[in-house]
Amino acid sequence: MTGLDPNAAVEIDTTRPHPARMYDWYLGGKDNYPVDEAMGRQMLALDPRVPVMARVNRAFMHRATRWLAQNGVRQFLDVGTGIPTEPNLHQVAQQVAPDARVVYCDNDPIVLAHAAALLRSTPEGVTEYLQADVREPAGVMEGARKILDFSQPVALSLVALLHFVSDEDGAHELVDRLLSELPSGSYLMMTHATADFTPEESAAATQKLKAAGVTLALRSREEFGRFFDGLELVEPGVAVVHAWHPELGEPVPGQDDGVIPGYGAVARKA
Repeated sequence: MTGLDPNAAVEIDTTRPHPARMYDWYLGGKDNYPVDEAMGRQMLALDPRVPVMARVNRAFMHRATRWLAQNGVRQFLDVGTGIPTEPNLHQVAQQVAPDARVVYCDNDPIVLAHAAALLRSTPEGVTEYLQADVREPAGVMEGARKILDFSQPVALSLVALLHFVSDEDGAHELVDRLLSELPSGSYLMMTHATADFTPEESAAATQKLKAAGVTLALRSREEFGRFFDGLELVEPGVAVVHAWHPELGEPVPGQDDGVIPGYGAVARKA
């Protein structure tokens, strides 16, 4: 298993919240710690729809993966995987295309501890897990290249990830670097939180997370769209997350109770 040693000691920092574990708590999971729940509850106090936002992001990943598989994509690189929550990306992709190959990547040790759930591939397909950080794209791509055929299109999934990477930390350069190694016909699928609809709540959330050591770099629709410069956007282009091809999945309860402050898009590399 590339990058995965089942006998390795897993060191988990439980002194400060981690986005992957907070996301797990929002989704009703059990792979989180009191510090994650405490920060999650602070976020809920600012906007009680945060768990709905988490589910809407997850539902986008399902729909976008389904669309990509239906349109011939057979390889997926999911960076910022998070704690496994069924159905996972490979289950959606392999339901459409049993021979789909999926590489998951995350830097949180708790995801590594549950990575076996991400490796239950169909006999025809492949799934693999890399313990790596998006801020070190060379390592991500080196590991992915051992599993995926970079002469054929790859869908790069960055769902609910880049709003944890600031411009100062090179968010756009990271995306460009990852895409640069992928061939023509590859895709970028991405969601991102925004302050466009809830500026006061978003500013408060950003400050609370910063105090806990978590970067939150909310971007406007225009700023999010910059990640797709030079790519061919799939219709309907940049959209509020749950409005992207809703016919490809079931609606998330509560998604229509006010605007969900996030955008999603899929685009093709020419």
